Amino acid sequence: MIVALSGNGAVARRVSRLLHSSLVSLEQKKFPDGEIYLRFPHNLPHEEMVFVQSFHGAINDKLIETYFSAKSARETSKKLILVATYFPYLRQDKQFNPGEVVSNRLCADLVGSVFDEVFVFDPHLHRENTLSHIFSAKSTKLSANPLVADYIKRNIKNPFIIGPDWESYKWAESVARMVGCESAILEKKRISSRKVVVKLTKKIEISDKNVVIIDDIISTGHTLLEAIKDLRKIGAKKITCIGIHGIFVEGALEKLRKAKVNVVTTNTIPNPTSKIDVSQVIANYLSR
Repeated sequence: MIVALSGNGAVARRVSRLLHSSLVSLEQKKFPDGEIYLRFPHNLPHEEMVFVQSFHGAINDKLIETYFSAKSARETSKKLILVATYFPYLRQDKQFNPGEVVSNRLCADLVGSVFDEVFVFDPHLHRENTLSHIFSAKSTKLSANPLVADYIKRNIKNPFIIGPDWESYKWAESVARMVGCESAILEKKRISSRKVVVKLTKKIEISDKNVVIIDDIISTGHTLLEAIKDLRKIGAKKITCIGIHGIFVEGALEKLRKAKVNVVTTNTIPNPTSKIDVSQVIANYLSR
């Protein structure tokens, strides 16, 4: 059984169709004081249940929704699986300043305590190599990189792939290998949470290329906007920005469109740029 939670019902529905599985959605409402009310549509079966959630937007509400619903399902179901198309709180993976809460492990502890297995799409890991370092439950990283590479092959001729910073370069480099094209990296210096400066680390000729900037997360868009300005200075004419997770806060999508670039994301987070569907990847793993 597939359980469609509030963050990504569309992907849950596609996965249920691909697997020919039953699909349920929870009734959900809020009380005047902000508490969440949840109800399954019928008594739960004694079988494997796969919860599909994307922790974007009202992240904390979605965490409570996921924890409460899984804890309730645990009373009758023999196995619970979470597919997190986008998983939150992974940025804070160490104590940078005294007294800081290391949220990535705490969030993983909360979620992992109620599931037997967790799948996470392209997690934003820095100093951690695998999800097993933070999850107590069995955990698996899923990747949209092959889907991004296929999209580029089908839609972009003569591409040159750029990673806008060192954190994103592992995605850009991996995709470039799959596509069979050149890649390069931009060096980022963060001035504040909303201001960054980027520079190319080597000289490249891109005037005759279709430049593709690849990042795992597009949030405020500042990194991409700075990269676009620098790339245009050295002759880039047509630029496409591809993100795995399109969060798009503070008007990021509108700013990128004003910069006259094509913006494409996966549907790990539902948004108007979701042209790459991850449902088949999920279905393939679940059917193994």
